Amino acid sequence: MTFTPRFPAFLHGGDYNPDQWLDRPDILDKDVELMRKAHVNCVSIGIFSWARLEPAEGVYDFAWLDEVIDRLWKGGIHVILATPSGARPAWMAQKYPEVLRVNDRYQRYHFGGRHNHCLTSPVYRRKVREMDTRLAERYANHPAVILWHLSNEMSGECHCELCQEKWRDWLKDKYGTLDKLNDAWWTSFWAHRYTDWSQVEAPGNMAETSTNGMYIDWRRFNTWQCKTFMMAERDAVKAVNPELKVTANLMERFWDYDYFDLCEEMDVVSWDSYPLWHSGDDVARAAEFAMNHDMMRSFKDQPFLLMESTPSQVNWKPVNKLKRPGMHLLSSMQALAHGSQSVLYFQWRKGRGAAEQFHGAVVDHDGRDDTRVFRDVTQVGKALEALMPIYDREKQPAQACIIYDWSNWWAIDYAQTGQAKNMKYFDSVNMHYRSLWQLGVNVDFRDTRACTDLSRYKLVICPMLFMMNEAFTQKLRDYVAHGGTVLVTYFSGVVDEHGLAWLGGAPHNLIDVLGVRGTELDALFPEDEQALVMADGRCFKVSELCEIPEMHGAATLGTYGEDFYAGMACLTKNAFGQGQAYYLAAKVEQAGLDAIYAAIAGELSLKCALTDTLPHGVIATERGGAVFLQNYSGQRQQVTLADAYTDLITGKAVSGSFELEVNGVLVLTKAS
Repeated sequence: MTFTPRFPAFLHGGDYNPDQWLDRPDILDKDVELMRKAHVNCVSIGIFSWARLEPAEGVYDFAWLDEVIDRLWKGGIHVILATPSGARPAWMAQKYPEVLRVNDRYQRYHFGGRHNHCLTSPVYRRKVREMDTRLAERYANHPAVILWHLSNEMSGECHCELCQEKWRDWLKDKYGTLDKLNDAWWTSFWAHRYTDWSQVEAPGNMAETSTNGMYIDWRRFNTWQCKTFMMAERDAVKAVNPELKVTANLMERFWDYDYFDLCEEMDVVSWDSYPLWHSGDDVARAAEFAMNHDMMRSFKDQPFLLMESTPSQVNWKPVNKLKRPGMHLLSSMQALAHGSQSVLYFQWRKGRGAAEQFHGAVVDHDGRDDTRVFRDVTQVGKALEALMPIYDREKQPAQACIIYDWSNWWAIDYAQTGQAKNMKYFDSVNMHYRSLWQLGVNVDFRDTRACTDLSRYKLVICPMLFMMNEAFTQKLRDYVAHGGTVLVTYFSGVVDEHGLAWLGGAPHNLIDVLGVRGTELDALFPEDEQALVMADGRCFKVSELCEIPEMHGAATLGTYGEDFYAGMACLTKNAFGQGQAYYLAAKVEQAGLDAIYAAIAGELSLKCALTDTLPHGVIATERGGAVFLQNYSGQRQQVTLADAYTDLITGKAVSGSFELEVNGVLVLTKAS
């Protein structure tokens, strides 16, 4: 799939900030030369350029951008053009203070930082529309421009009076009456019932802090705010050229907004990936970022763009470690393996000052092209060119699906139970994902919206699906009844979409499907000992959370090994209709999950990228008939393959037994 018909190719390049170098035309000329040498074919420009584009209200200066785009185009470099709404100029904050955000202590921020803007402000929305329209009218039909980049890493919230009114309007649309809102939020507790809409304020440190339903709705509202802001930008630029697609770059582990919801209104999903490699366990880190990649692909069920990565290091983590030899190519190829159509960087050239002065870049302060980093980037550029035969090929349809839901995430984090404020939803889901990733099984992610279709999958996994609405519960029932296999874990089906506890037992309306009722939830201290003991005697450590089950017909596959519930079921399996349902009552260590999913994958004959047995840390990932063989183990590994292949990156034959380098990667296709 191509998002860029003007340039259907894997994109290679990244954030370029020529407006920081307008006094150095020699550097700007040199940049194009270096880009070509590094096999860069695309750059993103204008992301934080508003102060240059509109130095005073109504005074526009596009001459410098005209020159930059023309220079790039003549040099064979394509452009992703950004709207600059992520950081407004100082004159706007000074003249229109309403564009600045108010925190949850009702203090208005002063000018500074980025994303310090109110998403409700009519002034800000008008100014953004005016700027976006002018950019589109000038550049949307320029042959160099291949994609719109809306804003940058959208985030945050505002508690100003404009936002409070918009919040109340949103609630009126959602609930209709105060009685329905009071019921949904359970406001009779602590006498918190509202009798007039004007009494409803956003939750925060100076307001309500204990109404979970309100907090969950506040997060939904903020997603809606961001979504409508993004849609306004989209509509402004596409009004000029509807054919030019738009993207907005997302972030890893991002909690603030529901990305499934947000992505509905963008053409292309892109995201910014910054793993902290070489920090202890690169296999675990790779599993985490493989999951991020697959989530980005799943949001619109199509390939995505890697909008930002670093060719070396970042400057904003506590420890900013360099990528070791081979890791830049390996991590870049991981993105492609999971569906990316690009490898783009922040940033092309290091700036001389300000916040990201020492953030990694293709070109360092010395301007050299004979550095290790520059060679690594050039290697990736050449690899992307060699991999063009798979550009139009997507991953094979996944047979396994994991349910990952943002409202559920928020509800878990607001719930005062178990490991309070530390339930580790993302990490727990990632453990389940890692087991399938290590097997080479393609995985999709879906949420609990009405549009979610489970029928295409052989296996559906619901880790910690604490919040479960009635419609999705019925969808799971139907899925299993018609022959599907589901695995549900502890802490599932406990509350409804408002965060209100279901009456009648958990998991709600699935007790007969699972053959188990969850009763008490036990939280363990780090020093506590607990285990899953399998029927064959294998024993796996359990930590953090254990649910004590009540059996309703399920078969026991494993029991607890310790404490007063020793011998009670921990892992069960139940037949329901034409399908089957597993229930895992505790947080089991990775090795235990690996054993469970290996058995299920074998039973369901799930497709794997390779059937060969691979060493620990060597991962096979399929894309379009090619197999990306990746070594995250931190050491050389001996690999043996039954079939003969060709490595698309080098063109070399690969077969039999061979040694895969530390951080090595091959892209294999069957030899003809």
